[in-house]
Amino acid sequence: MSIKRFRDARLIAPFIFIMPAVVILVVGLIIPVMYAAYLSFFDWDMGTPWETAQFLGLDNYRRMLTDVGVKSSIMVTLRYTFWTTTLEMILGILFALALEKPIKGASIFRTIFILPLMVSPIVVGLMWKYMLDARTGVINYYIEAIGNAIPVLKNFGFVRHAYLGDPHLALRALIVTDIWQWTPFIFIIILAGLQALPSESLEAAYVDGANWWKMTWHVKLPMILPLIIVTLLMRIIDVFRALEVIFIMTFGGPGRTTEVLSLKIYKTAFTAQDLGYASVISVILISITLVLSIGILIYHNPTRATEGHKS
Repeated sequence: MSIKRFRDARLIAPFIFIMPAVVILVVGLIIPVMYAAYLSFFDWDMGTPWETAQFLGLDNYRRMLTDVGVKSSIMVTLRYTFWTTTLEMILGILFALALEKPIKGASIFRTIFILPLMVSPIVVGLMWKYMLDARTGVINYYIEAIGNAIPVLKNFGFVRHAYLGDPHLALRALIVTDIWQWTPFIFIIILAGLQALPSESLEAAYVDGANWWKMTWHVKLPMILPLIIVTLLMRIIDVFRALEVIFIMTFGGPGRTTEVLSLKIYKTAFTAQDLGYASVISVILISITLVLSIGILIYHNPTRATEGHKS
Protein backbone atom coordinates (compact mmCIF):
# COMPACT_ATOMS: atom_id res chain seq x y z
CA MET A 1 0.00 0.00 0.00
CA SER A 2 2.80 2.37 0.86
CA ILE A 3 4.52 1.61 -2.47
CA LYS A 4 1.32 2.46 -4.34
CA ARG A 5 0.98 5.74 -2.45
CA PHE A 6 4.61 6.52 -3.21
CA ARG A 7 4.05 5.92 -6.91
CA ASP A 8 0.89 8.05 -6.88
CA ALA A 9 2.80 10.83 -5.11
CA ARG A 10 5.52 10.70 -7.77
CA LEU A 11 2.90 11.07 -10.49
CA ILE A 12 1.20 14.00 -8.78
CA ALA A 13 4.36 15.81 -7.63
CA PRO A 14 5.24 17.39 -11.02
CA PHE A 15 1.75 18.91 -11.27
CA ILE A 16 2.00 20.27 -7.73
CA PHE A 17 5.34 21.91 -8.44
CA ILE A 18 4.18 23.46 -11.72
CA MET A 19 0.84 24.64 -10.36
CA PRO A 20 2.10 27.99 -8.92
CA ALA A 21 3.58 28.91 -12.30
CA VAL A 22 0.36 27.94 -14.06
CA VAL A 23 -1.72 30.04 -11.64
CA ILE A 24 0.55 33.06 -12.12
CA LEU A 25 0.41 32.60 -15.89
CA VAL A 26 -3.39 32.40 -15.91
CA VAL A 27 -3.91 35.33 -13.54
CA GLY A 28 -1.17 37.57 -14.89
CA LEU A 29 -1.38 36.84 -18.63
CA ILE A 30 -4.25 34.76 -19.96
CA ILE A 31 -7.06 36.51 -18.08
CA PRO A 32 -5.85 40.05 -18.98
CA VAL A 33 -5.45 39.06 -22.64
CA MET A 34 -8.94 37.55 -22.72
CA TYR A 35 -10.35 40.65 -21.03
CA ALA A 36 -8.58 42.90 -23.56
CA ALA A 37 -10.08 40.86 -26.39
CA TYR A 38 -13.53 41.18 -24.77
CA LEU A 39 -13.08 44.92 -24.23
CA SER A 40 -12.15 45.40 -27.90
CA PHE A 41 -15.82 44.94 -28.83
CA PHE A 42 -16.93 47.91 -26.73
CA ASP A 43 -16.68 51.69 -26.72
CA TRP A 44 -15.66 52.58 -23.18
CA ASP A 45 -13.93 55.69 -21.89
CA MET A 46 -11.68 55.49 -18.85
CA GLY A 47 -13.25 56.94 -15.73
CA THR A 48 -16.83 56.22 -16.73
CA PRO A 49 -18.97 53.40 -15.26
CA TRP A 50 -18.90 50.11 -17.15
CA GLU A 51 -22.66 50.36 -17.53
CA THR A 52 -22.12 53.22 -19.96
CA ALA A 53 -19.99 51.05 -22.27
CA GLN A 54 -21.53 50.63 -25.72
CA PHE A 55 -21.25 47.32 -27.57
CA LEU A 56 -19.84 47.95 -31.05
CA GLY A 57 -19.24 44.45 -32.35
CA LEU A 58 -16.52 44.53 -34.99
CA ASP A 59 -16.67 48.31 -35.52
CA ASN A 60 -13.41 48.88 -33.66
CA TYR A 61 -11.67 46.34 -35.91
CA ARG A 62 -13.11 47.98 -39.03
CA ARG A 63 -11.89 51.32 -37.74
CA MET A 64 -8.44 49.85 -37.20
CA LEU A 65 -8.25 48.65 -40.81
CA THR A 66 -8.61 52.23 -42.07
CA ASP A 67 -6.54 53.89 -39.34
CA VAL A 68 -3.42 55.39 -40.88
CA GLY A 69 -1.87 55.81 -37.45
CA VAL A 70 -2.07 52.09 -36.67
CA LYS A 71 -0.60 51.14 -40.05
CA SER A 72 2.24 53.61 -39.51
CA SER A 73 2.90 52.23 -36.01
CA ILE A 74 3.01 48.67 -37.32
CA MET A 75 5.61 49.60 -39.94
CA VAL A 76 7.67 51.55 -37.40
CA THR A 77 7.53 48.61 -34.99
CA LEU A 78 8.62 46.12 -37.66
CA ARG A 79 11.52 48.33 -38.79
CA TYR A 80 12.57 48.98 -35.22
CA THR A 81 12.39 45.28 -34.33
CA PHE A 82 14.25 44.13 -37.45
CA TRP A 83 17.21 46.48 -37.08
CA THR A 84 17.60 46.21 -33.32
CA THR A 85 17.40 42.42 -33.15
CA THR A 86 19.57 41.89 -36.24
CA LEU A 87 22.37 44.21 -35.14
CA GLU A 88 22.20 43.10 -31.51
CA MET A 89 22.46 39.43 -32.47
CA ILE A 90 25.43 40.08 -34.78
CA LEU A 91 27.30 42.26 -32.29
CA GLY A 92 26.48 40.03 -29.32
CA ILE A 93 27.74 36.91 -31.09
CA LEU A 94 30.89 38.68 -32.31
CA PHE A 95 31.70 39.98 -28.82
CA ALA A 96 31.08 36.54 -27.32
CA LEU A 97 33.39 34.89 -29.87
CA ALA A 98 36.05 37.51 -29.19
CA LEU A 99 35.97 37.09 -25.41
CA GLU A 100 35.24 33.37 -25.01
CA LYS A 101 38.91 32.54 -24.49
CA PRO A 102 40.60 33.49 -21.19
CA ILE A 103 42.64 36.42 -22.52
CA LYS A 104 44.27 39.15 -20.46
CA GLY A 105 41.73 41.77 -19.40
CA ALA A 106 38.74 39.74 -20.58
CA SER A 107 37.00 40.07 -17.21
CA ILE A 108 37.25 43.86 -17.40
CA PHE A 109 35.73 43.95 -20.88
CA ARG A 110 32.94 41.60 -19.81
CA THR A 111 32.11 43.83 -16.86
CA ILE A 112 32.02 46.91 -19.09
CA PHE A 113 29.71 45.17 -21.59
CA ILE A 114 27.31 44.13 -18.84
CA LEU A 115 26.98 47.60 -17.29
CA PRO A 116 24.21 48.89 -19.64
CA LEU A 117 21.94 46.04 -18.50
CA MET A 118 22.08 47.37 -14.96
CA VAL A 119 20.68 50.77 -15.93
CA SER A 120 16.93 51.39 -15.66
CA PRO A 121 15.16 52.00 -19.02
CA ILE A 122 13.95 55.39 -17.76
CA VAL A 123 17.53 56.39 -16.93
CA VAL A 124 18.70 55.09 -20.32
CA GLY A 125 16.07 57.22 -22.08
CA LEU A 126 16.98 60.36 -20.15
CA MET A 127 20.71 59.79 -20.53
CA TRP A 128 20.59 59.32 -24.31
CA LYS A 129 18.09 62.15 -24.72
CA TYR A 130 20.52 64.55 -23.05
CA MET A 131 23.53 63.17 -24.92
CA LEU A 132 21.73 63.59 -28.28
CA ASP A 133 20.49 67.09 -27.53
CA ALA A 134 21.08 69.40 -30.51
CA ARG A 135 22.53 72.25 -28.44
CA THR A 136 24.10 70.79 -25.30
CA GLY A 137 24.49 67.10 -26.12
CA VAL A 138 27.95 65.60 -25.67
CA ILE A 139 27.60 63.53 -28.86
CA ASN A 140 26.96 66.63 -30.98
CA TYR A 141 29.82 68.41 -29.22
CA TYR A 142 32.40 65.80 -30.22
CA ILE A 143 30.97 65.33 -33.71
CA GLU A 144 31.20 69.07 -34.31
CA ALA A 145 34.71 69.16 -32.83
CA ILE A 146 35.87 66.42 -35.20
CA GLY A 147 34.22 68.21 -38.13
CA ASN A 148 35.97 71.46 -37.24
CA ALA A 149 39.31 69.71 -36.86
CA ILE A 150 38.95 67.91 -40.20
CA PRO A 151 36.72 70.16 -42.36
CA VAL A 152 36.35 67.58 -45.12
CA LEU A 153 34.38 65.37 -42.72
CA LYS A 154 31.60 67.97 -42.58
CA ASN A 155 30.52 66.68 -45.97
CA PHE A 156 29.99 63.27 -44.35
CA GLY A 157 27.70 64.51 -41.60
CA PHE A 158 30.16 65.63 -38.93
CA VAL A 159 28.02 68.61 -37.97
CA ARG A 160 25.41 69.21 -35.30
CA HIS A 161 22.15 67.33 -35.80
CA ALA A 162 18.82 67.45 -34.03
CA TYR A 163 18.79 63.67 -33.88
CA LEU A 164 15.54 63.30 -31.96
CA GLY A 165 13.82 66.06 -33.93
CA ASP A 166 14.79 64.83 -37.40
CA PRO A 167 12.26 62.43 -38.99
CA HIS A 168 15.13 60.63 -40.76
CA LEU A 169 17.37 60.27 -37.69
CA ALA A 170 15.02 59.84 -34.71
CA LEU A 171 14.33 56.14 -35.25
CA ARG A 172 18.01 55.50 -35.91
CA ALA A 173 18.85 57.18 -32.60
CA LEU A 174 16.39 54.89 -30.81
CA ILE A 175 17.89 51.85 -32.54
CA VAL A 176 21.40 52.85 -31.41
CA THR A 177 20.12 53.34 -27.86
CA ASP A 178 18.48 49.91 -27.79
CA ILE A 179 21.60 48.28 -29.24
CA TRP A 180 23.73 49.94 -26.55
CA GLN A 181 21.48 48.68 -23.77
CA TRP A 182 20.60 45.15 -24.93
CA THR A 183 23.60 43.84 -26.88
CA PRO A 184 25.14 42.79 -23.53
CA PHE A 185 22.12 40.54 -22.98
CA ILE A 186 22.93 38.65 -26.20
CA PHE A 187 26.60 38.66 -25.30
CA ILE A 188 26.07 37.04 -21.89
CA ILE A 189 23.82 34.26 -23.16
CA ILE A 190 25.93 33.38 -26.22
CA LEU A 191 29.14 33.51 -24.18
CA ALA A 192 27.67 31.07 -21.67
CA GLY A 193 26.64 28.77 -24.53
CA LEU A 194 30.10 28.86 -26.12
CA GLN A 195 31.86 28.13 -22.83
CA ALA A 196 29.52 25.16 -22.20
CA LEU A 197 30.35 23.43 -25.51
CA PRO A 198 31.82 19.94 -25.09
CA SER A 199 35.57 20.05 -25.46
CA GLU A 200 35.59 16.65 -27.23
CA SER A 201 33.80 18.03 -30.31
CA LEU A 202 36.08 21.05 -30.49
CA GLU A 203 39.22 18.95 -30.11
CA ALA A 204 38.01 16.56 -32.82
CA ALA A 205 37.46 19.45 -35.23
CA TYR A 206 40.88 20.86 -34.36
CA VAL A 207 42.53 17.49 -35.02
CA ASP A 208 40.76 17.34 -38.39
CA GLY A 209 42.53 20.58 -39.33
CA ALA A 210 39.72 23.10 -38.84
CA ASN A 211 40.94 26.67 -38.56
CA TRP A 212 39.25 29.36 -36.44
CA TRP A 213 36.77 30.31 -39.16
CA LYS A 214 35.72 26.74 -39.91
CA MET A 215 35.63 25.91 -36.21
CA THR A 216 33.30 28.85 -35.58
CA TRP A 217 31.05 28.56 -38.64
CA HIS A 218 30.76 24.77 -38.92
CA VAL A 219 31.11 23.60 -35.31
CA LYS A 220 30.45 26.22 -32.64
CA LEU A 221 27.57 28.19 -34.14
CA PRO A 222 25.62 25.10 -35.31
CA MET A 223 25.97 23.58 -31.84
CA ILE A 224 24.57 26.67 -30.10
CA LEU A 225 21.97 27.41 -32.79
CA PRO A 226 19.05 26.40 -30.51
CA LEU A 227 20.33 28.87 -27.94
CA ILE A 228 20.61 31.57 -30.61
CA ILE A 229 17.01 30.96 -31.73
CA VAL A 230 15.68 31.17 -28.18
CA THR A 231 17.66 34.36 -27.55
CA LEU A 232 16.34 35.88 -30.78
CA LEU A 233 12.77 35.05 -29.76
CA MET A 234 13.27 36.65 -26.36
CA ARG A 235 14.59 39.85 -27.93
CA ILE A 236 11.80 40.01 -30.54
CA ILE A 237 9.15 39.71 -27.85
CA ASP A 238 10.92 42.27 -25.67
CA VAL A 239 11.39 44.80 -28.51
CA PHE A 240 7.74 44.54 -29.52
CA ARG A 241 6.69 45.68 -26.06
CA ALA A 242 9.37 48.39 -25.74
CA LEU A 243 7.91 51.60 -24.36
CA GLU A 244 9.86 53.40 -21.63
CA VAL A 245 12.92 54.53 -23.62
CA ILE A 246 10.85 55.64 -26.63
CA PHE A 247 8.36 57.39 -24.33
CA ILE A 248 11.15 59.41 -22.70
CA MET A 249 13.24 60.18 -25.78
CA THR A 250 10.69 61.04 -28.49
CA PHE A 251 7.14 60.18 -27.34
CA GLY A 252 6.59 58.89 -30.86
CA GLY A 253 7.76 62.02 -32.63
CA PRO A 254 8.60 63.84 -34.73
CA GLY A 255 5.18 63.19 -36.21
CA ARG A 256 4.68 59.43 -36.06
CA THR A 257 8.15 58.43 -37.18
CA THR A 258 8.99 56.66 -33.87
CA GLU A 259 5.50 55.75 -32.67
CA VAL A 260 5.68 52.01 -32.09
CA LEU A 261 2.56 49.97 -31.39
CA SER A 262 3.07 49.87 -27.62
CA LEU A 263 3.25 53.68 -27.54
CA LYS A 264 0.21 53.91 -29.81
CA ILE A 265 -1.68 51.75 -27.31
CA TYR A 266 -0.60 53.99 -24.44
CA LYS A 267 -1.70 57.16 -26.23
CA THR A 268 -5.04 55.66 -27.25
CA ALA A 269 -5.79 54.34 -23.77
CA PHE A 270 -4.50 57.10 -21.50
CA THR A 271 -4.45 60.22 -23.71
CA ALA A 272 -7.51 59.64 -25.89
CA GLN A 273 -9.23 57.66 -23.07
CA ASP A 274 -10.47 55.10 -25.63
CA LEU A 275 -9.89 51.77 -23.92
CA GLY A 276 -11.94 49.73 -26.37
CA TYR A 277 -9.91 50.83 -29.37
CA ALA A 278 -6.66 50.51 -27.39
CA SER A 279 -7.63 46.90 -26.69
CA VAL A 280 -8.01 46.29 -30.43
CA ILE A 281 -4.47 47.53 -31.04
CA SER A 282 -3.26 45.39 -28.12
CA VAL A 283 -4.83 42.31 -29.72
CA ILE A 284 -3.06 43.18 -32.99
CA LEU A 285 0.27 43.57 -31.19
CA ILE A 286 -0.14 40.21 -29.45
CA SER A 287 -1.14 38.57 -32.73
CA ILE A 288 1.91 39.90 -34.60
CA THR A 289 4.21 38.74 -31.82
CA LEU A 290 2.63 35.28 -31.81
CA VAL A 291 2.85 34.93 -35.60
CA LEU A 292 6.53 35.91 -35.66
CA SER A 293 7.40 33.67 -32.70
CA ILE A 294 5.52 30.64 -34.05
CA GLY A 295 7.02 31.22 -37.50
CA ILE A 296 10.55 31.17 -36.10
CA LEU A 297 9.81 28.07 -34.02
CA ILE A 298 8.34 26.27 -37.02
CA TYR A 299 11.36 27.19 -39.14
CA HIS A 300 13.73 25.98 -36.46
CA ASN A 301 12.47 24.29 -33.32
CA PRO A 302 15.21 24.54 -30.66
CA THR A 303 13.87 21.52 -28.77
CA ARG A 304 13.82 19.32 -31.86
CA ALA A 305 17.31 20.51 -32.82
CA THR A 306 18.63 19.67 -29.35
CA GLU A 307 17.08 16.21 -29.44
CA GLY A 308 18.57 15.58 -32.87
CA HIS A 309 21.97 16.70 -31.63
CA LYS A 310 21.81 14.38 -28.62
CA SER A 311 20.82 11.42 -30.77
